[in-house]
Amino acid sequence: MGAPEVLSETAKTGEFKGLKLTNTLTRQKEDFRAIDDANVRMYVCGPTVYDFAHIGNARPVIVFDVLYRLLRHLYGAEHVTYVRNITDVDDKINARALRDHPDLPLNEAIANVTKRTADQFHEDVQALGCLKPDHEPRATAHVPGMVEMIGTLIDRGHAYEANGEVLFDTASMPGYGGLSKRKLDEQMAGARVAVDAHKKNPGDFVLWKLSSAEEPGWDSPWGRGRPGWHIECSVMSAHHLGKVFDIHGGGLDLIFPHHENEIAQSCCAHGTQTMANYWLHNGFVQVEGKKMSKSEGNFFTIHDLLYTETFGSNRWHGYVLRLAMLMTNYREPINWTVDRLVEVRTVLKDWIDVSIGSDKFVREEGQLRILDALYDDLNTTKAIAVLHQLANQARSGCVETAAELNASMRFLGIWNGEPSADIYSYGYVVQAFDEKFVSSKIAERLEYLKAKNFAEADRIRDELTAEGIQLKDGKDPETGERITTWEVKR
Repeated sequence: MGAPEVLSETAKTGEFKGLKLTNTLTRQKEDFRAIDDANVRMYVCGPTVYDFAHIGNARPVIVFDVLYRLLRHLYGAEHVTYVRNITDVDDKINARALRDHPDLPLNEAIANVTKRTADQFHEDVQALGCLKPDHEPRATAHVPGMVEMIGTLIDRGHAYEANGEVLFDTASMPGYGGLSKRKLDEQMAGARVAVDAHKKNPGDFVLWKLSSAEEPGWDSPWGRGRPGWHIECSVMSAHHLGKVFDIHGGGLDLIFPHHENEIAQSCCAHGTQTMANYWLHNGFVQVEGKKMSKSEGNFFTIHDLLYTETFGSNRWHGYVLRLAMLMTNYREPINWTVDRLVEVRTVLKDWIDVSIGSDKFVREEGQLRILDALYDDLNTTKAIAVLHQLANQARSGCVETAAELNASMRFLGIWNGEPSADIYSYGYVVQAFDEKFVSSKIAERLEYLKAKNFAEADRIRDELTAEGIQLKDGKDPETGERITTWEVKR
């Protein structure tokens, strides 16, 4: 069987506007040219809604939100289409539904699990400062399209029925393995696919599998069943973005098998050379130097960090989590630590304090110095270095620089005008305070008040307020001297 036909629509014909992206497909940094400057299209793999999204899941959401903002700036918001899917049919969802709702019919239990999990995901990513995608398709709404694509793959000799399943024939595509750079004879089946004797090749993967009477299923020419994981994204992306689009993104762990298999399905079904012209992948997230896992006791969801006190005895504001992610290049691994978040929170408070109130002087987006860094393969590390420089200049009283810092933080989505105390004291836990430290700061402030150095006294009060400590001044009833008490305000 020959290689898929190359269609003219895969050409990168758009104008080069300065944006460079590292393309996993070529392993090179390339000039970004859209297929159509009037309709720049990006697809990013979203969550499988069986459990709350963890902090590793947060990274692609944040990274590609920054890219979305940058594309909207370059091409105009009306000329960019961003699709992030929700996978709401999956065997992990079935298992979670049976575990959490054993007394309900399975379909009702599944609906409860997916609704609760998807709703929490939306709440979490909003707290992280992310814009909504233009489309958020759910897999269950596109099953007829999946059945149609599978039929096309069978008709074109790229898929076959065996043992109640429909499988993709990886040997039928000469270019299979082009994204992951793996040779076909080295391929192993994906984590969600068992290696069975009925497969022609070990790497062949499931497109359709039969469902029991108790399992969710849809009618098809091959029996009542449900789709495999990979076919879902091929169909949803084609529905909203066309056979070939500009950018496909996701985590490094999706290169193989998921993205490799998406390419195989899409190219062979549509007769195209590629599925997307640029493939971008973000690096992994470690926690305190170790791979995140429940067995290590270092598995944290976005919800944990935002709303509970399980990580560092604090709840952390979404802007702090977002900035912590952006301080590392998106392609590099991140070591997620409590110390990192404490440092980031302090930095963010400082930036807000020196830029707040400068809104009326804010520059146009096109004049922001961070843009040059972002055009260079989303170099957020360099962009944040620019923010440090702006903050240093703003402290000297330069209103224009403070305004640029203001606008830059808003562009990156790490601030939207809130008082710094809202961010800094967001997750304060009483037990985290050192009582001796607070008492020493109060004594220091009293000395400044005696010396009539009110500016320094106010500075200490403001610092403690930002930490969630409220001071109350009064007089000693016996001596008449000033005394200060304090309490925690949650």
